[in-house]
Amino acid sequence: MWLGMTEQSPHSIPDTPGDAAASKEPSPSHVSLSGSAAVDRAAEEWKESAHRNIPGFGDLPIPDDTANLREGPSLHDGLLALLPLVGVWRGTGQKPLEDDTIVNFGQQLIIAHDGEKYLTYESRMWDLDAEGNATGLDQRETGFWRINAKDEIELVIASSLGAVEIMYGQPLNERAWELESASTMVTATGPASLGAGKRLYGLMPNNNLGWVDERMVDGELKPRMSAELRRVMG
Repeated sequence: MWLGMTEQSPHSIPDTPGDAAASKEPSPSHVSLSGSAAVDRAAEEWKESAHRNIPGFGDLPIPDDTANLREGPSLHDGLLALLPLVGVWRGTGQKPLEDDTIVNFGQQLIIAHDGEKYLTYESRMWDLDAEGNATGLDQRETGFWRINAKDEIELVIASSLGAVEIMYGQPLNERAWELESASTMVTATGPASLGAGKRLYGLMPNNNLGWVDERMVDGELKPRMSAELRRVMG
């Protein structure tokens, strides 16, 4: 089953990555949280991964990156609208090939910070066979999430496919974020057919992170990739 966006009634519960990301309905418990309250809520929701973090060098004269809000420098107050994204996430996703065949991939997503007003972003993907075994490497992305005082998000991404993209967006609520392409540049050997697109990220009822990437093809947005990821660190 493709994990893309689906139509929802105002009271439906998102149960796929696309549903979670596409839902624009505020969370029933949506409130404005202080920094400490937001961190406390995150700590309660992800107890199992609380003791794990990405490795650091330990001998730098500056703070190491941390994907665990309990360790390292405090998250910048200006990033509270993005706080639930911080962590290491792993899972599987789907993408259609040119002949519309759906293939599976694995993914690790690291979203970390060093106390400054941005989040670092690193995605690694790998191919999966029908039994879920890794069969080879797929694309990588690296970049930064930024946000201003009006909660306008800037996402800067560089892809190993040979593309650099800037996306703008905003939080839909405290558990979902929507971004759209503003500028895309492709190298001579990069993906010539990469059109403007949209990304939706959202926390599902099970607190997994679902995301969907759609691209403009022949005048309409079509699914390019989607995945459901479980928090494993942070």
